[in-house]
Amino acid sequence: MSMNISLILGHPRQDSFCHAIAATAVTTLRTNGHVVAFHDLYAEEFPPLVTAEESRTRVSNAPLVEQHCAELTRAEGLIVVHPNWWGYPPAILKGWIDRVIRPGVAYELAVEASGARTLHVGRLQVRTAVVFNTSDTPLDQEQARFGDTLGSLWKTYIATLSGIPDLQRHVFSVMATSTAERRVEWLEEVRRIVHRAFPATSAIHSTA
Repeated sequence: MSMNISLILGHPRQDSFCHAIAATAVTTLRTNGHVVAFHDLYAEEFPPLVTAEESRTRVSNAPLVEQHCAELTRAEGLIVVHPNWWGYPPAILKGWIDRVIRPGVAYELAVEASGARTLHVGRLQVRTAVVFNTSDTPLDQEQARFGDTLGSLWKTYIATLSGIPDLQRHVFSVMATSTAERRVEWLEEVRRIVHRAFPATSAIHSTA
C-alpha cells in the first residue's frame, strides 16, 4: 500500500551532498510507489520566523506554512535532510520546526489530573522517520567533544513528543575530505536505507 511521505530538505547550495541525498530519496520513494511531498526550504523561500500573533493562536497567516502543516498531518512517513551546523540544523529548518511541529499539528498539550505538569500527546500519523545529516566532524569526535545534540533534538524531543515510534538518524562524514567514489557509496547507502524504511508497495511487487 502506498504511503504519503513528507521529505524536507534544508541546505542552501543546489550542488550540496544534501541535495544529492534528497534526490536519491525522492527517486527511491517514487520507484517504490509512494506519494512524496518534497520541499526544498531554501528554494521555496520558506518563512522561518514565528510571528507574535502565531505564537498566541498557533495558526499562521502564511499559506506556505499552513500547506506544510496540512501535508505533515497527512504524512505516514517523514524524511529530513540537513547539515550539522554548530550542532543544530540551519536556521531555516529550525524555523520550519518552530512553525510546523506545533501544537494542533504535531502534538497537543494536556495537563495531568494532579495539575502537576503539562503532557505532550503526539498527533502525527508518521510511523517511521529518517533523518540524514552531513558533517565535517568525525562522528566519534562529535559525540566525545560536543555530545549528540542533533540526536537529542530529533529523537528525544521531536519524535517522542510528536508520537513518532521509529526515528532513525544517519550521519555522513567527513564531507570536506570525502572522495567522489565515497559519495557514490553513500548515495547507495541512502537508497538502501530509504528502501528498508519505506519498501515497495504490494502493487509494485505484484507487477515486478
